[in-house]
Amino acid sequence: MLSIDPKEVTTAVLHSYLLGAVAPRPIAFASTIDKDGNPNLAPFSFFNVFSANPPIAIFSPARSGRTGITKHTYNNIKEVPEVVINVVNFDMVQQVSLASTEYPKGTNEFVKSGFTQLASQKVKPFRVKESPAQLECIVKQVIELGDKGGAGNLIICEVVLIHVNENVLDANKQIDPNKIDLVARMGGNWYSRTNGDALFEVTKPLLNLGIGVDQIPAYIRNSGILTGNNLGQLGNIEKLPTETEVNEFKNSSDFKNITKENAHSEAKKLLDTNNVENAWKVLLSFGQ
Repeated sequence: MLSIDPKEVTTAVLHSYLLGAVAPRPIAFASTIDKDGNPNLAPFSFFNVFSANPPIAIFSPARSGRTGITKHTYNNIKEVPEVVINVVNFDMVQQVSLASTEYPKGTNEFVKSGFTQLASQKVKPFRVKESPAQLECIVKQVIELGDKGGAGNLIICEVVLIHVNENVLDANKQIDPNKIDLVARMGGNWYSRTNGDALFEVTKPLLNLGIGVDQIPAYIRNSGILTGNNLGQLGNIEKLPTETEVNEFKNSSDFKNITKENAHSEAKKLLDTNNVENAWKVLLSFGQ
């Protein structure tokens, strides 16, 4: 395994490994304004939300790795401590990338990248009309992590108003991941699109107490067919099917064509469709 000591490589090399390893990262398309009213727009992938009560988002416009100079976004926030964080979806990613160009101070990236300025309701910076979700924020604190090139500046924001395009909502007025079609940053020039086959569900063990992988019988746990993910699914069940339930399953049409030889393969197929209960019934039908 390659081991990298941050103190023994250049900032550029370290930066590339960090971005390649810690990914995908959501993008904060940050809209700010300076004391003279000039708007600025720039994307940052050192970003996430960290609290819901109060609602807190943090992003980091790092100093230039080449010059050590702070970004216009950082400078604007020091003058006017407000920001709109616009999320980025696939339809706008090329324009967002264009906005990351290091244009001279005073350049309006809304104009340069072809986005539409939309007045905010509680803060001075503009929203990006094309963004499917926009977070109006008050900056609560700025933490400077260093004064050399590549050093981050944590912008800690309280979200005071959220705007969501109704076109990305499902029937329950929740954000549909397929409709919002978000993108995220990887290393180098690479992005990730969170849509289609890239999306999958994992049942969260919030209320139930899973039995754990250690409680799975050895003949299942040591299977050469079931993966670590499959074992995690099996270990997330709260209780095993009863003998009666297993026998009823064996007498059903779903059990047709399942044999001791193909039981683990059939169980894996069920697990791949998140049918954990029936997968257990298949595996328990034959024992060791």
